[in-house]
Amino acid sequence: MKILVVIASYGHKNDKYLAQVIAEYRSMGYSVDIVVQSNVPKQLGPDVQVLVGLPTPHPKSLTFGHRKVFAERLRDYDLFIYTEDDILITERNIDAFRQAASVLPDTEVAGFLLFENATDGTRFFPDLFGYFHWDVNSLRIRGKEEFAFFTNEHAACFVLTQPQLRKAIDSGGFLVPPHEGKYNIACSAATDPYTQCGMTKMICVSRLDDFLVHHLPNKYVGKAGVHEEELNRQVCALRDLGTNGHIRRSLFNTETKLPELKWSKSYYEPVSDPRWSRNHFEPCVDDLLALIPSGVSNVLSVGCGWGAAERLLIERGLRVVGLPLDPVIGACAQANGVEIVQGDFATAYDHLKAQQFDCILLSKVLHLLPDPVNTLSELIQLLSPTGFVVASVPNLAQLPVVWKLIRRDSGYRFLGNYRKSGVHLSSPRLLRSWLKRCNLVIQRTVPVIPSHRQRITSLSPGPAKWAFASDVLTTAKKRT
Repeated sequence: MKILVVIASYGHKNDKYLAQVIAEYRSMGYSVDIVVQSNVPKQLGPDVQVLVGLPTPHPKSLTFGHRKVFAERLRDYDLFIYTEDDILITERNIDAFRQAASVLPDTEVAGFLLFENATDGTRFFPDLFGYFHWDVNSLRIRGKEEFAFFTNEHAACFVLTQPQLRKAIDSGGFLVPPHEGKYNIACSAATDPYTQCGMTKMICVSRLDDFLVHHLPNKYVGKAGVHEEELNRQVCALRDLGTNGHIRRSLFNTETKLPELKWSKSYYEPVSDPRWSRNHFEPCVDDLLALIPSGVSNVLSVGCGWGAAERLLIERGLRVVGLPLDPVIGACAQANGVEIVQGDFATAYDHLKAQQFDCILLSKVLHLLPDPVNTLSELIQLLSPTGFVVASVPNLAQLPVVWKLIRRDSGYRFLGNYRKSGVHLSSPRLLRSWLKRCNLVIQRTVPVIPSHRQRITSLSPGPAKWAFASDVLTTAKKRT
């Protein structure tokens, strides 16, 4: 078994991690050749080949340099590993990969999830954030193991067998210039085998520990991702779906068709409560929850994620029923006290027909629905006569987005076309229009100003704040 490892290493910032990574490969019982690609010279020992320079003039192209090396040495190795310089792949990981490769079809590649170590000794999983989730219909039995697809294919590394690498090259999607699409350039370097070469990254959920790799800096702990307990809860729910035949339908499509899946629905909406991991890449939903009027006793949360926001409402003494995005994330919400109604929207709605709610909560949902007015019209049939709708949507009339539209930025060219973008061009005006068409009276509309724009808006007149708002929050009630 001969293995070729190519490590991308920018500058000297991660040199201490690079040394640890190289030492791990040197300690393995396999025959391992190591190539480090860098933009600066490095002295790493006689057994490590250092290639200095960017593979293309693009300043972020370094991570794509492994492609040429792999192609040139295709016939010389059995396994090919690409990795960034702070990802620790162990011999245990490689053994597990080889075993998985022996039972997976040629269209499926065994993949890894990243973990980090928290200061209390527990593990943290930064891959689970934002719109990334388990595909509830993906669970497969291969040999004696269970595999499933997680929509975040990026783990800053991949391993391919020689036949898999040949398949990737033959597909025409591997030997390509640096680019971005679902992922940015750095992430695309590690995900192209799955997104462009006709293969699917499958995670072995029945032996998950063998497919976890350490992100050595541990820099996302408490900033993005979930604790080990949360991941285990999801994996248990996923495997339970496969063995017991429970409902596997998702509530609705949660992803846009834009680059990096911009404005997709988050499964892990953050709250500022210290008991929860704070995702610093998204605004907290606390401001939205603050709009729920006093006197409300029960809430229907449409598009419920992991249950952080809903748990805060439950602790205020409210009954919360959730329509979860899917049954896996629904298990997380249920563990936080949310009453869950599973299924797609039609199934869940039919189950709730006999109930009424004082408040219907729609957090960044409406802009993703094919027909927001029709869905809202159905939902308000579940609203009590004095009940409220509390909703948020991204503000796509904000100045940065408008500027990109004016400049005809390629990533934004389909905005305004729901069929091609998967998202409505939501704005304060459009949200008001949707609510009024459903015979709802708007009570209050609030802009959400990101922290990095607050200094600018403090100097701006009131109406100008909307040009810098990332999101729109509103409350409305039935017209009497």
